Amino acid sequence: MNSRTPTAAASRHTALKIGLFTVLTLALIIAVVVSAGTGQLGIPPQEVLGSLLHRIGINWLPLPSHPAGDQTLWAIRFPRVAMALLVGVGLSVAGLIKQAIFGNPLAEPGVIGISSGAAVGASIAIVFGFTLFGEWTVAAFAFAAGLAATLVVYGMSRADGKAEVVTLVLTGIAVNAIAGAAIALLTFLGDTQSREQIVFWQLGSLAGSRWQQVTIIVPVIAVGLLAAYIAARKLDLLSLGERNARHLGVNVEVLRVTMIFVVALLTGAAVAFAGIISFVGLVIPHLMRMILGPAHLPLVTASALGGALLLTIADLAARTMVPNADLPIGMLTALVGGPFFFWLLRRTRKRAGGWG
Repeated sequence: MNSRTPTAAASRHTALKIGLFTVLTLALIIAVVVSAGTGQLGIPPQEVLGSLLHRIGINWLPLPSHPAGDQTLWAIRFPRVAMALLVGVGLSVAGLIKQAIFGNPLAEPGVIGISSGAAVGASIAIVFGFTLFGEWTVAAFAFAAGLAATLVVYGMSRADGKAEVVTLVLTGIAVNAIAGAAIALLTFLGDTQSREQIVFWQLGSLAGSRWQQVTIIVPVIAVGLLAAYIAARKLDLLSLGERNARHLGVNVEVLRVTMIFVVALLTGAAVAFAGIISFVGLVIPHLMRMILGPAHLPLVTASALGGALLLTIADLAARTMVPNADLPIGMLTALVGGPFFFWLLRRTRKRAGGWG
């Protein structure tokens, strides 16, 4: 009986993984179809699917009956949905990695100053009217500043050739505070239009997403996702403790540095095009860990699917909750993530720092 117990437990866990992946995938497909078809010009789900299938030569379903339906989908709706998917994947996987390297379920991508640094870069481009990269200037400045903030945090936290987790967190808090002051100063210096643009950018939005932006962010997210899969086994060993991980052959310092820059890459790309969207990198990885357990290989897939689903639904809500208005998506994720964070904090305190 005892010899069968591990096998039975492994089978149940495998079934749980397959079931979760299936549910998340189906829910994501439904969310994408509904989101793409919802708006001032309503398009039925079968016509949305028909438009997608026609592009790959499958003519099983009808094209949109409205004369402007197909054009609306491919010029406006699909790029925005694609951006929601990519940003959701980037933020949630970044959050998963951050929680792994910090050994704390309360960690999220903004801890080491990436988001606030990106906000400073975007604000500089907005206030001073820089046009070095044309319409991509704000996104380019945000991405570069986010990476620069990560370099500053890591460089200032190094001691005796390595960076301790506590020092990284404290340095990140200091950089976030400085960045907040810099954003306030830039907001004060800017004119009314610049101030409104800075505030709107910080609230997060996917409005105006285009295929050109999608093609830029796709390879960045793909590289970060691949790095997460490759490092999954080492992250499992790191969860046993730094000393144990070193005894098992893991170069903890190299792993931590590499993963911090992967987090910076994923978060910087997401924030550059969507603004600051909070709590996605906190909520989704922790929920997936509660369901699947600590193994990081399935967690990467589950977090990617969950993040894409959450942001697709949040963007749909942002477009439809108020008629003729596009709410900031970062505000909606904060409304959901804030209460979850308080619940998570209470739960973590009760379990004395356990993963749950």
